[in-house]
Amino acid sequence: MALDHRLTTEHEELRRTVEEFAHDVVAPKIGEFYERHEFPYEIVQQMGAMGLFGLPFPEEYGGMGGDYLALCLALEELARVDSSVAITLEAGVSLGAMPVYLFGTEEQKQEWLPRLCAGEMLGAFGLTEPECGSDAGGTRTTAVLDEESGEWVINGSKSFITNSGTDITGLVTVTAVTGRKENGAPRISTVIVPSGTPGFSVAPAYSKVGWNASDTHELSFTDVRVPRANLLGEQGRGYAQFLRILDEGRIAISALATGLAQGCVDESVRYANTRRAFGKPIGANQAIQFKIADMEMRAHTSRVAWRDAAARLLAGEPFKKEAALAKLYSSESAVTNAREATQVHGGYGFMNEYPVARMWRDAKILEIGEGTSEVQRMLVARELGVGE
Repeated sequence: MALDHRLTTEHEELRRTVEEFAHDVVAPKIGEFYERHEFPYEIVQQMGAMGLFGLPFPEEYGGMGGDYLALCLALEELARVDSSVAITLEAGVSLGAMPVYLFGTEEQKQEWLPRLCAGEMLGAFGLTEPECGSDAGGTRTTAVLDEESGEWVINGSKSFITNSGTDITGLVTVTAVTGRKENGAPRISTVIVPSGTPGFSVAPAYSKVGWNASDTHELSFTDVRVPRANLLGEQGRGYAQFLRILDEGRIAISALATGLAQGCVDESVRYANTRRAFGKPIGANQAIQFKIADMEMRAHTSRVAWRDAAARLLAGEPFKKEAALAKLYSSESAVTNAREATQVHGGYGFMNEYPVARMWRDAKILEIGEGTSEVQRMLVARELGVGE
């Protein structure tokens, strides 16, 4: 049976709704937030009111009863206009709320998910550390259970954590070593740390190359105490849990990257049809036409790739390789399209008043975050049975 990645009526209506929101609400305002390195609380609040943060979650937890495809469609449309807003949604859902939904107890779900789904609260995923990124098995943060008080005592630090220091950040799920296996390898678990817990401190925001209207901080934990019940999922299963989160998250990042790649096409088409040189629009030049055609080819292929991975996820089929392929191809396509869009715009592409300048700055992180391009290639090779 042939694969059909065309959207259902419901998914297409959602896509159009988010497309209109992105162009009518986000586009006119986001440049100012970006230049000021300011988190767009008003826009995030509107996204929450639209139900975007609750898209893939059941209605019983305050969600919209949709699926992961719906989330990814929203991410692509937002990223066509701005990646800071898109990554705020992606991290809030895929990394913030999804671990609670997938691995949390019923009590944890009832406590956290309604506010996370409403966008009233943001969750963050504390995985990466200053000396441990791709090698997440090298986690140094520890969580020791104090049997007398029944509390986890957490010490360590995390770096590059999205949505971790906003005024509405409510929790961070922290991966930490909670013991050792017989061979000495760490047993990694995940613990929920509410914002404001004594000993949990948030460093000043990073000075970033891009994603300047999103929130990113280094976190530190000094004798942070949380109840035993804050363990998320099974003790010692934190490593497996975060691998699942990242597998799904790669589809979401691929959708976001596709949106940026498509946004570069949108802006380049608009500019090529209006900018005149030597008495005619620059789009009349075949060199520009070919450049934009290649950009569209990359955006279209990226879209097919992430939708294929999403379809496999929703069907309950294996999707690890397809998610890695989608993330790898779309992120590299986003970087290439951003470079080419800047070239189409010439000197104006180097000016921050034009969206492509923002896209150029935002694109590179897509080849790094949630698994570098090198990690994706390693995963694909491993799935093919190479180097085992």
